[in-house]
Amino acid sequence: MTEDTVTPMMAQYLDIKAQNPGALLFYRMGDFYEMFFDDAIAAAEALDIALTKRGTHLGEPIAMCGVPVHSAEGYLLQLIRKGFRVAIAEQLEDPADAKKRGYKSVVKRDVVRLVTPGTLTEDALLEARRHNFLAAYAEVRDEAALAWADISTGEFRVMPCPPARLGPELARLAPRELLVSEARESDWAMMVSEYGAALTPLSRGSFDSTSAEKRLCTLFSVSSLDAFGLFDRAELSAMGALVDYLDLTQRGKLPLLRAPLKEAAGGTLQIDAATRRNLELTAALSGGRDGSLLAAIDRTVTAPGARLLERRISAPSRDLATIHSRLEAVRHLLDQPRLRSDLRDGLRRVPDMDRALSRLALDRGGPRDLTAIRAGLAQSGTIAARLSGMPPLLAEAAKSLTGHNPLADLLDQALVAEPPLLARDGGFVAPEYDPELDDARRLRDEGRGVIAAMQADFIAETGIQSLKIKHNNVLGYFIETTSTHAERMLSAPLNEKFIHRQTTAGQVRFTTVDLSELETRILNAGNHALEIEKRHFEILRQAILAYAGPIGAAARALAEIDLTAAFADLAADEDWCEPVVDASRAFEITGGRHPVVERALRKQGSGPFVANDCALTGGETPAIWLLTGPNMAGKSTFLRQNALIALLAQAGSYVPAASAHIGLVSQLFSRVGAADDLARGRSTFMVEMVETAAILNQADDRALVILDEIGRGTATYDGLSIAWATLEHLHEANRCRALFATHYHEMTALAGKLTGVENATVTVKEWEGDVIFLHEVKKGAADRSYGVQVARLAGLPQSVIDRAKIVLEALESGERQGGARPKALIDDLPLFSIAPAAARPVAKSSPLEAMLANIHPDELSPKDALRLIYELKDALKA
Repeated sequence: MTEDTVTPMMAQYLDIKAQNPGALLFYRMGDFYEMFFDDAIAAAEALDIALTKRGTHLGEPIAMCGVPVHSAEGYLLQLIRKGFRVAIAEQLEDPADAKKRGYKSVVKRDVVRLVTPGTLTEDALLEARRHNFLAAYAEVRDEAALAWADISTGEFRVMPCPPARLGPELARLAPRELLVSEARESDWAMMVSEYGAALTPLSRGSFDSTSAEKRLCTLFSVSSLDAFGLFDRAELSAMGALVDYLDLTQRGKLPLLRAPLKEAAGGTLQIDAATRRNLELTAALSGGRDGSLLAAIDRTVTAPGARLLERRISAPSRDLATIHSRLEAVRHLLDQPRLRSDLRDGLRRVPDMDRALSRLALDRGGPRDLTAIRAGLAQSGTIAARLSGMPPLLAEAAKSLTGHNPLADLLDQALVAEPPLLARDGGFVAPEYDPELDDARRLRDEGRGVIAAMQADFIAETGIQSLKIKHNNVLGYFIETTSTHAERMLSAPLNEKFIHRQTTAGQVRFTTVDLSELETRILNAGNHALEIEKRHFEILRQAILAYAGPIGAAARALAEIDLTAAFADLAADEDWCEPVVDASRAFEITGGRHPVVERALRKQGSGPFVANDCALTGGETPAIWLLTGPNMAGKSTFLRQNALIALLAQAGSYVPAASAHIGLVSQLFSRVGAADDLARGRSTFMVEMVETAAILNQADDRALVILDEIGRGTATYDGLSIAWATLEHLHEANRCRALFATHYHEMTALAGKLTGVENATVTVKEWEGDVIFLHEVKKGAADRSYGVQVARLAGLPQSVIDRAKIVLEALESGERQGGARPKALIDDLPLFSIAPAAARPVAKSSPLEAMLANIHPDELSPKDALRLIYELKDALKA
């Protein structure tokens, strides 16, 4: 086939594909979305579906695959997760209309939507309990800004963001897609890929700040953005690029975005990407939600509440008034368990109004989205009625839950209890809401009954008992009577109403104007009923969209109430305390616990978590604990739990401790564990040094820093010197609060040299050559590291353990006797040789052990058991 003999259908496909480069084209053909050429090859492999052929193009077979329209969402999700973008080309007319233009006319088609990771709205494509952010980053001269939106909820925010802050902010927001200027695509590609976001370059025109301002004013139907706040050129550029991209991908059907909210750069606790990863705030190091702080504390019962919790954990507040307001609200619900239980029961019946509203705005909604709004507003009124005498946060939320009765009543009257998924299925408008619709349904569903009633009327009017109304494909509905009775109907006055249509052998057929009209109505009743329902759907959709602002406010209020009740429920069940958060530099934790580890121990039945105190009380001076102790004793857990307690307190939650007094923390830094960064060619030690450098260069005097095993990835003396200098810098330059864990016992001498440094250790106990971890932290330094004992617990061969003890004893002996050079000590050691492991000495059994060995507990009566206890005590004395 040559180029000039391309079929009309294929010509249309190629034209649409050319207009959407870089995206797989879902080309609607009847009940299937078809893909051709390279798109088909890529999609068939990604979706694991059959690849076939259809015709030829330029002499080559055309590769083809397809997916059913009714199940397309599942395939879309697979493609999006694998990094594809998908252009949806729909049929814009009925095939019958196309045939009217000519036998070979092609049905009109065009792309109605470009599906990308950051522009999803369907429930099947989204995680209900997580945001799906689309972000845009703009640089204008010396200014830079980051804007982000979740079109499934309408949230829209912007903030100043210098290039150095882009990484931490991407770690906080975890956007699915980031828009950048095509001129800077290569500069950001590596970094953005680290955060799992798809990078989408846009033309420079999309980032033009002047055009952006006009675009935003048009979107929000205002003449100026002053009412929303003062935005600099970079912020306007980022927001404008985001809106321009939404206009492109949604093909002019812009989502219902809220007015842009400008976030202050210093309004939240600053947490960098490494710290988020190390503390496992929203995802575990192993991947996934399980094992994260978020999974351990999530007691929310609504999807918006869960999304709000993730935002709070990702960005705790630095505003004392905000923190105190949130804690006061939690305290109020904690003190009223019955009210809390009632609120949570009501909230469980609240649908996700935010996402239902977004789908309706984009004209992708269905009847169930209408009933979701109805149910949400109904529950809002019920919940508001319970919120009297509330603290300010809950009282303010309650105000947004009232005043929705007119819309709620309209939806209640118009809709059935359980509607279908799609408007085209019909049956969602309630009976008796529209008499015309009721008539159409009656005709559609009860046509025979209506005809029978009309037949009875005709019999009564004519007096002809044998009169029948019948139907055939030629005449449709008609009245039939015998020739004998027909004379009466052909005579006045009946002939004025009954119109003769046909005479057959022995029968005469008539019709009436009423019967003809009824026939038309019956035949069209189904379509007519559906058209009426679609009309009502659109009326109700517009009524909801006109009320979008109050609905959004109610949804946000319900999320706030849900999160507050969830925090209170968590505090009640887990015995958490209310933290004292103030402007001091205090950090005093009594009986602190790690929420994730404690939960894991409870699940495993491994015994209680050992709580520990932490007091970084330096006043205006630095306050640093230098923590020593063996591996596996719990140093890392202790470090992390104190960081999480500070984070939870500033998020507005109670904390896992007996008491907590926390001076406001401005930044949270953690360097706990590291791994090779092969993509950048960095070793574990290099990664550790990069993260440590970021802390030393950024931490201010209100920061909280936790550092674990700095310098362990290099030679002993190099590592010791780096760790020593790092601790000194934290004390002298950063002057912050810090927990510093190390195996370098030489560093404990710093406690006597630096006024803000105190030694602390995780205690252990030795018993017959084994080490028992007590997991208790106390003041003082560890006497040794117990590395060999831990190695033995790990299962190293006994010959290796014995050899390690010999080497360790020689090295320690050399140091005690004058500090001989390590090389000289090593040279004096006998060479290692594998010999049969010496038999371990068998401990002599005591009389007590012999008695215990002969006891069979299941055979003891209570009296025998009591007597045995006395015998054992006598044996112990002997």
